[in-house]
Amino acid sequence: MYQTYFWDLDGTLYDTYPQMVNAFAQTLTHFQVEPNKNAIYKIMRQDSLGVAFDQYVKQDKLQRSDLEAVYYPLEKKLQQPQLFEGVRNALQQVVQNGGQNYLLTHRNNSAMEFITQDGIKSLFTDFITAEQPFPRKPNPTSLNYLIDKHKVDRETAVMVGDRNLDIDAGHNAGIAGILFDPDDLIEVTSNPEIKIHSITEILND
Repeated sequence: MYQTYFWDLDGTLYDTYPQMVNAFAQTLTHFQVEPNKNAIYKIMRQDSLGVAFDQYVKQDKLQRSDLEAVYYPLEKKLQQPQLFEGVRNALQQVVQNGGQNYLLTHRNNSAMEFITQDGIKSLFTDFITAEQPFPRKPNPTSLNYLIDKHKVDRETAVMVGDRNLDIDAGHNAGIAGILFDPDDLIEVTSNPEIKIHSITEILND
Protein backbone atom coordinates (compact mmCIF):
# COMPACT_ATOMS: atom_id res chain seq x y z
CA MET A 1 0.00 0.00 0.00
CA TYR A 2 2.76 2.44 0.96
CA GLN A 3 6.05 3.02 -0.84
CA THR A 4 7.79 5.55 1.39
CA TYR A 5 8.18 5.05 5.13
CA PHE A 6 9.27 7.73 7.59
CA TRP A 7 10.37 6.04 10.81
CA ASP A 8 10.59 7.33 14.36
CA LEU A 9 13.46 5.72 16.30
CA ASP A 10 12.87 5.55 20.07
CA GLY A 11 10.03 3.16 20.81
CA THR A 12 9.49 2.37 17.12
CA LEU A 13 12.66 0.97 15.56
CA TYR A 14 14.39 0.48 18.91
CA ASP A 15 13.14 -0.48 22.34
CA THR A 16 15.12 2.23 24.13
CA TYR A 17 12.58 2.92 26.86
CA PRO A 18 14.08 0.57 29.49
CA GLN A 19 17.39 2.44 29.62
CA MET A 20 15.67 5.82 29.31
CA VAL A 21 13.41 5.02 32.27
CA ASN A 22 16.33 3.70 34.32
CA ALA A 23 18.41 6.78 33.56
CA PHE A 24 15.52 9.06 34.48
CA ALA A 25 14.87 7.17 37.71
CA GLN A 26 18.54 7.40 38.68
CA THR A 27 18.47 11.11 37.87
CA LEU A 28 15.53 11.68 40.20
CA THR A 29 17.26 9.68 42.92
CA HIS A 30 20.31 11.92 42.49
CA PHE A 31 18.07 14.87 43.39
CA GLN A 32 16.48 13.02 46.35
CA VAL A 33 13.22 12.45 44.51
CA GLU A 34 11.58 9.03 44.86
CA PRO A 35 11.17 7.64 41.32
CA ASN A 36 8.14 5.71 40.08
CA LYS A 37 9.34 3.82 37.01
CA ASN A 38 5.85 2.91 35.83
CA ALA A 39 4.78 6.55 35.95
CA ILE A 40 7.96 7.66 34.17
CA TYR A 41 7.45 5.10 31.41
CA LYS A 42 3.82 6.11 30.97
CA ILE A 43 4.73 9.80 30.59
CA MET A 44 7.47 9.01 28.08
CA ARG A 45 5.25 6.69 26.04
CA GLN A 46 2.15 8.85 26.04
CA ASP A 47 3.94 12.17 25.65
CA SER A 48 7.73 12.54 25.52
CA LEU A 49 10.96 12.73 27.48
CA GLY A 50 10.60 16.51 27.40
CA VAL A 51 7.19 16.31 29.06
CA ALA A 52 8.69 14.04 31.74
CA PHE A 53 11.36 16.65 32.42
CA ASP A 54 8.77 19.42 32.60
CA GLN A 55 6.50 17.49 34.95
CA TYR A 56 9.21 16.78 37.50
CA VAL A 57 10.61 20.31 37.21
CA LYS A 58 7.20 21.68 38.13
CA GLN A 59 6.31 18.99 40.66
CA ASP A 60 9.59 18.95 42.58
CA LYS A 61 10.82 22.50 41.93
CA LEU A 62 13.93 21.36 40.06
CA GLN A 63 15.82 23.04 37.23
CA ARG A 64 15.46 21.31 33.88
CA SER A 65 19.07 22.09 32.99
CA ASP A 66 20.20 20.34 36.18
CA LEU A 67 18.10 17.26 35.39
CA GLU A 68 19.40 17.11 31.83
CA ALA A 69 23.01 17.47 32.96
CA VAL A 70 22.64 14.29 35.02
CA TYR A 71 20.24 12.39 32.76
CA TYR A 72 21.98 12.47 29.39
CA PRO A 73 25.36 11.07 30.52
CA LEU A 74 23.50 8.33 32.42
CA GLU A 75 21.34 7.48 29.43
CA LYS A 76 24.40 7.22 27.21
CA LYS A 77 26.15 5.01 29.77
CA LEU A 78 23.14 2.69 30.05
CA GLN A 79 22.49 2.45 26.30
CA GLN A 80 21.73 -1.07 25.13
CA PRO A 81 19.52 -0.37 22.12
CA GLN A 82 17.60 -3.38 20.83
CA LEU A 83 15.77 -3.48 17.52
CA PHE A 84 12.13 -4.44 17.87
CA GLU A 85 11.18 -7.77 16.33
CA GLY A 86 10.52 -7.43 12.62
CA VAL A 87 12.27 -4.08 12.11
CA ARG A 88 15.14 -5.35 9.98
CA ASN A 89 12.82 -7.42 7.78
CA ALA A 90 10.37 -4.54 7.38
CA LEU A 91 13.11 -2.12 6.30
CA GLN A 92 14.50 -4.69 3.87
CA GLN A 93 11.08 -5.45 2.40
CA VAL A 94 10.39 -1.75 1.77
CA VAL A 95 13.63 -1.48 -0.21
CA GLN A 96 13.07 -4.78 -2.04
CA ASN A 97 9.64 -3.53 -3.11
CA GLY A 98 11.22 -0.42 -4.63
CA GLY A 99 10.36 1.89 -1.74
CA GLN A 100 12.39 4.12 0.54
CA ASN A 101 12.95 4.41 4.28
CA TYR A 102 13.70 7.69 6.05
CA LEU A 103 14.69 8.23 9.68
CA LEU A 104 13.02 11.09 11.55
CA THR A 105 13.97 11.26 15.23
CA HIS A 106 14.28 13.70 18.13
CA ARG A 107 17.37 11.77 19.26
CA ASN A 108 20.81 13.24 18.63
CA ASN A 109 23.50 11.62 16.49
CA SER A 110 23.52 8.57 18.76
CA ALA A 111 20.66 7.52 16.46
CA MET A 112 23.18 7.24 13.65
CA GLU A 113 25.46 5.18 15.88
CA PHE A 114 22.59 2.77 16.59
CA ILE A 115 21.68 2.12 12.97
CA THR A 116 25.31 1.90 11.91
CA GLN A 117 26.16 -0.64 14.61
CA ASP A 118 23.17 -2.77 13.64
CA GLY A 119 24.01 -2.67 9.94
CA ILE A 120 20.76 -1.05 8.82
CA LYS A 121 22.01 2.42 7.87
CA SER A 122 22.19 1.45 4.19
CA LEU A 123 18.45 0.70 4.23
CA PHE A 124 17.68 4.41 4.75
CA THR A 125 17.69 7.02 2.00
CA ASP A 126 18.08 10.01 4.34
CA PHE A 127 18.00 10.96 8.01
CA ILE A 128 16.94 13.78 10.31
CA THR A 129 18.12 13.87 13.93
CA ALA A 130 18.06 16.45 16.72
CA GLU A 131 21.35 17.82 15.39
CA GLN A 132 19.48 19.52 12.55
CA PRO A 133 17.64 22.81 13.25
CA PHE A 134 14.08 21.65 12.67
CA PRO A 135 11.09 22.16 14.99
CA ARG A 136 10.05 19.06 16.90
CA LYS A 137 7.15 16.86 15.86
CA PRO A 138 4.20 17.27 15.45
CA ASN A 139 5.46 20.28 13.50
CA PRO A 140 5.76 18.90 9.93
CA THR A 141 8.70 21.04 8.81
CA SER A 142 11.27 18.23 8.95
CA LEU A 143 8.93 15.83 7.15
CA ASN A 144 8.12 18.39 4.50
CA TYR A 145 11.84 19.01 4.00
CA LEU A 146 12.49 15.33 3.26
CA ILE A 147 9.36 15.03 1.12
CA ASP A 148 10.31 18.03 -1.00
CA LYS A 149 14.01 17.15 -1.17
CA HIS A 150 13.35 13.63 -2.44
CA LYS A 151 10.16 14.40 -4.40
CA VAL A 152 8.15 11.91 -2.36
CA ASP A 153 4.59 11.13 -3.44
CA ARG A 154 2.50 12.02 -0.39
CA GLU A 155 -0.26 9.64 -1.49
CA THR A 156 2.00 6.63 -0.98
CA ALA A 157 3.95 7.88 2.06
CA VAL A 158 3.43 7.07 5.74
CA MET A 159 4.88 8.11 9.09
CA VAL A 160 5.46 5.24 11.54
CA GLY A 161 5.74 6.06 15.23
CA ASP A 162 4.73 5.03 18.73
CA ARG A 163 3.06 8.27 19.86
CA ASN A 164 0.25 10.55 18.75
CA LEU A 165 2.73 13.30 17.93
CA ASP A 166 4.31 11.08 15.25
CA ILE A 167 0.96 10.50 13.58
CA ASP A 168 0.01 14.16 13.94
CA ALA A 169 3.30 15.13 12.27
CA GLY A 170 2.47 12.83 9.36
CA HIS A 171 -1.03 14.20 8.98
CA ASN A 172 0.26 17.77 9.24
CA ALA A 173 2.57 16.96 6.31
CA GLY A 174 -0.28 15.49 4.30
CA ILE A 175 0.72 11.83 4.63
CA ALA A 176 -0.73 8.80 6.41
CA GLY A 177 0.24 7.46 9.83
CA ILE A 178 0.85 4.05 11.37
CA LEU A 179 0.71 3.99 15.18
CA PHE A 180 2.89 1.32 16.81
CA ASP A 181 1.39 0.71 20.27
CA PRO A 182 2.79 -2.60 21.56
CA ASP A 183 1.30 -2.32 25.04
CA ASP A 184 -1.96 -0.47 24.25
CA LEU A 185 -0.82 2.41 26.43
CA ILE A 186 -1.65 5.22 24.04
CA GLU A 187 -4.95 7.06 24.31
CA VAL A 188 -5.32 7.47 20.59
CA THR A 189 -6.27 11.00 19.54
CA SER A 190 -4.42 11.17 16.22
CA ASN A 191 -6.68 9.00 14.02
CA PRO A 192 -3.93 6.82 12.53
CA GLU A 193 -4.77 5.03 9.30
CA ILE A 194 -3.39 1.84 10.84
CA LYS A 195 -2.64 0.79 14.43
CA ILE A 196 -0.27 -2.12 15.05
CA HIS A 197 1.07 -3.99 18.07
CA SER A 198 4.12 -5.43 16.31
CA ILE A 199 6.35 -4.12 13.53
CA THR A 200 5.92 -7.54 11.91
CA GLU A 201 2.37 -6.46 11.03
CA ILE A 202 3.78 -3.89 8.59
CA LEU A 203 5.06 -6.79 6.49
CA ASN A 204 1.44 -7.74 5.83
CA ASP A 205 0.27 -4.29 4.67
